[in-house]
Amino acid sequence: MREAPIIDFDHFTFKYRQQQEPSLADICLKVYPGEKILITGPSGCGKSTLAHCMNGLIPGAFPGEISGKLIVDGVSPSEEGVFGMSKRVGTVLQDTDGQFIGLTVAEDLAFALENDAVPQEEMLRRVDDIAGVVSMRDFLHHAPTELSGGQKQRVSMGGVLVDNVKILLFDEPLANLDPATGKHTIELIDELCRTRNVTVVIIEHRLEDVLWRDVDRIVVMDDGRITADESPDVLLCSDILERTGVREPLYITALKEAGAVLKPEDHPQHMETMNVEPYREQVQSWYRSAAFPAKENHNPEVLSVEDLSFCYNPGEPVLEGIRFRVRRGEMISIVGKNGAGKSTLSSLICGFYQPSGGRILLDGQDISPLSIKERGEKIGLVMQSPNQMISKPMISEEVGLGLAVRGTDPEEITRRVNETLKICGLYPMRNWPVSALSFGQKKRVSIASILVMEPELLILDEPTAGQDFRHYTEIMEFLKKLNEEMGLTILMITHDMHLMLEYTDRAIVLADGHLIADDLPSKILTNEEISDKAYLKKTSLYDLSLRCGIDDPSGFAERFILQERAHRHSPETGTQHIGGKASAGDPESAAAPGKEA
Repeated sequence: MREAPIIDFDHFTFKYRQQQEPSLADICLKVYPGEKILITGPSGCGKSTLAHCMNGLIPGAFPGEISGKLIVDGVSPSEEGVFGMSKRVGTVLQDTDGQFIGLTVAEDLAFALENDAVPQEEMLRRVDDIAGVVSMRDFLHHAPTELSGGQKQRVSMGGVLVDNVKILLFDEPLANLDPATGKHTIELIDELCRTRNVTVVIIEHRLEDVLWRDVDRIVVMDDGRITADESPDVLLCSDILERTGVREPLYITALKEAGAVLKPEDHPQHMETMNVEPYREQVQSWYRSAAFPAKENHNPEVLSVEDLSFCYNPGEPVLEGIRFRVRRGEMISIVGKNGAGKSTLSSLICGFYQPSGGRILLDGQDISPLSIKERGEKIGLVMQSPNQMISKPMISEEVGLGLAVRGTDPEEITRRVNETLKICGLYPMRNWPVSALSFGQKKRVSIASILVMEPELLILDEPTAGQDFRHYTEIMEFLKKLNEEMGLTILMITHDMHLMLEYTDRAIVLADGHLIADDLPSKILTNEEISDKAYLKKTSLYDLSLRCGIDDPSGFAERFILQERAHRHSPETGTQHIGGKASAGDPESAAAPGKEA
């Protein structure tokens, strides 16, 4: 006889106090001890609300109306409260910086134990034990701010594991990690689930990355309801993800593009072990017939980086001998592992730091004499964390701030702000306070505040982190439109290999402070040596092509991306298709305050 569920939603409905409609409607979900489940769905579908119900933040921090029943580890979260649930459910946040308490890793891991007045000898033993579990023993005396994104993630995991919780809840654990570090994080989560007998719930948009290791079930949400609760093999053979607006794994989309009708018995959860024999001929036929037009850019150079070097500390180069050129109208991705120097490079271009060697030319002119403000007239930078950029309380004020500083006419500011907010899907929220927004919505506000300035060169640091497929596509299609119709030159620092493949013309790859590749994304992501050295994730299209007997993985990937670009637009109506849902450019309906983006 099966054990009782450790998480049991029984016809559960929740409505935030300030909303008219419920964020969760008639949720029936059972999670059993030791299971690992993935919860996915478009922004605003209720994923984070569901998580807040599990860990007691609802109704503890976010009050509202509840009907139905929820039992987590034998207790009702609404009765147990946030503190009581923290002993049962360990939550690892998307923004790990917001979870650190201690000045060192050891202090942070010990925080919960100190609050419980655990004797010092036992505390030291348990901290050492957990540091070993998350592979952070060598960093116990480091400050959390000195750590890489992956290391911060491990410390956050350790901080909740030290309390011997039975349930681990991850809210978008991969959002700010490079692909290789994301793989290691998924491997660690999988190991914790198997060896420590914990139940794992993962909320994540990056489906293919989570499926690097087995999950028991995938729960798909939409409009506050559960629309699917299936094994990965069954779900990937359906059209549910596409209809809901969740990005399928690339190899699944490619197989369907080739006309394959997938079957669960061929185990499509993993490309490496999937039975592809029934689909080989279809994939080969599609490859032979797919168009492959060449694209060249002969525009003049807008940016030249010549032998650029930089050190934070003398004798310890962060960047060394970096050399590349960018032509006007190009859309380029800058990729590499966390700490490779990508953000430092953008800071040098914008003038936040001065190089220790080499020079940067803009339109053929050395920009070293220009101030940050003077560079800002032509170069726009969207930082990775929206909290680093936002300074005004209201959304419209924040987006229009740069124009106001320039002395632009108030009517013109309002027109341009509203136009930009519509394109970024934020127009219905224009009069909201920024504090009411989720992390993903704040990200879009920060992008809008730079786009409204109409820069000549735009640099974006992780533009799509935390965005679901629909909002990701809306932002990227808008950027692509600016790039193609207005000739805006765009540099994107990203960990998203799909973005790199689908939207950029070239990829500049950094590893350990050096430029190791400058080539087509399809060539880089089908090159095992470069991918391994730069902590990139070799595209699953590479494995699919080889397993189907196609010996040109780069050409196969390039053909697929070109096909996908062509299919995104309907020639009859001009409608843009996003994740299976059509959008004619109208602003999305606004999520209510307190509801995730």
